[in-house]
Amino acid sequence: MPKHNAIKLTLTRHGQTTENRDGILQGQTGGHLSTLGISQAEELRDKLRSEDYDLILCSDLERTRICAEIINQKMHLPIEYTTLLRERDWGEYTGRLISSITIPYTLFPDSIENPQQLAERAQRFIKYLIDNHQGKRILAIGHGYFNRCIQALIEQRNVHDTPRWDNTEMR
Repeated sequence: MPKHNAIKLTLTRHGQTTENRDGILQGQTGGHLSTLGISQAEELRDKLRSEDYDLILCSDLERTRICAEIINQKMHLPIEYTTLLRERDWGEYTGRLISSITIPYTLFPDSIENPQQLAERAQRFIKYLIDNHQGKRILAIGHGYFNRCIQALIEQRNVHDTPRWDNTEMR
């Protein structure tokens, strides 16, 4: 009988950015960790110090890269950056105040990454893990909305039934 090589996946979200604080949709822009966001990353680093991981997988966007570097100060793990963990592409709404967007999700313009595209990208991420990291313990640093997409896929439920992610929350 073949040996089962389970993957232990822990997801976390980057620390607060100035854009999070100011209510701006960042999408796939880099973002800038706020003072609070840096402190959150340092607290997460200290919390994870005794955890046993093989690898950090991280979105290639600046806000997650900085968070990964802070966390890895104590862990000294290989970090692999990937576009698969990027936040939702908010298209023409990127850079806008969230409060200024008043249309329902079902009416978003085509420039925004739609739920099917997000689900497909989450599936590609899971497939990537299975194909490349069997038996590994992985800390994945991503983004609030896309982490919800991954969690919804794993738990086989609708993304809108998945709780929002706080900055540096782990699940």
